[in-house]
Amino acid sequence: MKTPVIARQTAPESGREGPRRGGAQRGFGTRLLRRPTAAVSAGYLLLVVLVTVFAGPLAPYDPDEQDLTHALQGPSGAHWLGTGELGRDMLSRLMHGGQITLLGVVITLAVYLALGVPAGMIAGYRGGWFDRLVLKTADLISAVPVIIVLLVVLSVFTDDESAAMAANGLLGAPLLARVVRSATLGVKEELYVRAAVAGGIGDGVIIRRHVLPRVTGAVLVQASVFGAYAVLLETGLGFLGLGTTDASWGSMIAEASKNIGTDPWLLIPSGFMIVSFIVALGLLSDGLRDTFAERHSPPADKPPSRRAGRPRGASPEPARATVSDTPQLVEEPDADALLSVRGLTVSLRIGGTPTEVIRDVSFDLHAGEVLGIVGETGCGKTVTATALLGMLPAGGRISSGTVLFEGTDLAKADAATLRRMRGRRIGWISQDPVSSLDPSFTAGAQVAEVVRLHTGCTRKQARERALELFEKVRLPDPARVAGSYPHQLSGGMAQRVGIAAALAGNPALVIADEPTTALDVTVQAEILDLLRELQSGGTAVVLITHDWGVLADLCDRAVVMYAGEVVEEAEVTALVTTPTHPYTAGLLGSDPHHARPGQPLPAVEGAVPPPTQWPVGCHFQNRCPRVTDACKEKPVVISHLVELERSTRCILPLERIGGGAHD
Repeated sequence: MKTPVIARQTAPESGREGPRRGGAQRGFGTRLLRRPTAAVSAGYLLLVVLVTVFAGPLAPYDPDEQDLTHALQGPSGAHWLGTGELGRDMLSRLMHGGQITLLGVVITLAVYLALGVPAGMIAGYRGGWFDRLVLKTADLISAVPVIIVLLVVLSVFTDDESAAMAANGLLGAPLLARVVRSATLGVKEELYVRAAVAGGIGDGVIIRRHVLPRVTGAVLVQASVFGAYAVLLETGLGFLGLGTTDASWGSMIAEASKNIGTDPWLLIPSGFMIVSFIVALGLLSDGLRDTFAERHSPPADKPPSRRAGRPRGASPEPARATVSDTPQLVEEPDADALLSVRGLTVSLRIGGTPTEVIRDVSFDLHAGEVLGIVGETGCGKTVTATALLGMLPAGGRISSGTVLFEGTDLAKADAATLRRMRGRRIGWISQDPVSSLDPSFTAGAQVAEVVRLHTGCTRKQARERALELFEKVRLPDPARVAGSYPHQLSGGMAQRVGIAAALAGNPALVIADEPTTALDVTVQAEILDLLRELQSGGTAVVLITHDWGVLADLCDRAVVMYAGEVVEEAEVTALVTTPTHPYTAGLLGSDPHHARPGQPLPAVEGAVPPPTQWPVGCHFQNRCPRVTDACKEKPVVISHLVELERSTRCILPLERIGGGAHD
């Protein structure tokens, strides 16, 4: 027996944080500037705006100052960008002309956003007559020739380009509202929005605090596109000689077009300014959108200790076990095992608070062995499996423990190491085979892509290898299946394709997350035969299942999980015939085949408590028929029944098996 060591989770020292936590606390501006393209674009746009705003003191000449003796001259020391047809300095006109153009863009976007964003959010959230009004208005505006409306506006407001730009924003607002409405409809169905409604929060607060931040990305993209369109529109009006008579980028384009034959250079300064401004605006909006999306993805912070920061003498928190600060008995990893998990503890963000959802999970898996993980929904089976591959949801992290695979601790591995492990050394079989396949590509193309990624072979070799894998997983007519799209495959065929993809990198370990769910009995048996062939070939398998029949048929050893903890581990036959934990016995006793005619079906009373409601002591205490006061006093440590080669998390395990060694 390996010497056990005592591991205690301690609170982090004050003021000391890991790199992930520090990165998660960076401000919005800092995270935006970490994107090189967005940072360069923002700097360029800021420079253009500043130069335009302060054109008066910065410009070397008055924009209308004429020097006919130096007309249509190229760049020189006196005129850095040359002169126009009347000898006016091009640089000065470009700087002053930006004031007219950018002012028109600001007016357009102000009207566009002020009307379109609120209208779209209210229409999407409230629905009803206002929603129908927004949609009908958007349809009507789409049929209106914008340039005709603007010409009418300019005929009424002579030489007032601001009125035309405001009208342009007014015409575009319903179109923005339609886009925002669509985004709002998706956000409206989120669970956190429903929870806010159930909590009595008003619609206005929900729209402002919950909906607006999530639709900001779509708004930024639309605003950048419409802003670029506004620049082109103002340039077009200036080119046609409509609107203002002052210098603008559009009037400079008009002047350059008249002299394109004699002095082509005139088109370069103004043309470059317009094109570069539009491109920079689009790149910045992409960066803002991505940064907003990152902002609303929960960072993987280290969960703070619940004991830190509580004043001396203050009342303790209600008895619940969200973050463990009690000693856990953790064995050293098994160096001979392919996979050795010790003290695995996983935290997820629940309600914005880091909360342990998996605690002190330990097990070993050797080459060619099949390990089953069984338990009710919500016990942590899938989270445990995803933690092995570093595929936890946003905000999730392994807060303690080791996951030793082929000598590498995956719990501490970086992203590059995990990417190398996924597919090559560890394969994944999804619970939902059809949803795991991209509907846009054929089954053969998707498996071939995985083969190329892991082997670096040519496209032809990858296609041939994909067909070999299809034959290996017993797909009828592999060539036809390879050319089929996911919707053309049955559930069993899609699951076989998923298994083929999992085997593309010749992994040493395959994690199968309920691979037989929703399959008929015949197909289920064929999938189990495939997994059994993998085992006979030396591949280890971690099988997540609810089905005790599947567990007994395929697995060598099994782990029973309840409320985030391993409550029992044993060889399958021993586990089924002589369970040592009341939960295991309750699950086995719930088999419908054990029901007696005229009596209720056997079942374990109650439900699995969520992580935020785990009790102190045994997690199964509220459903256990043998609970005692000792079960409620403190967390129960896993016990090793040495002579029986099994483990159980129960303070009275021997009562169920009539004896045995216990340490």
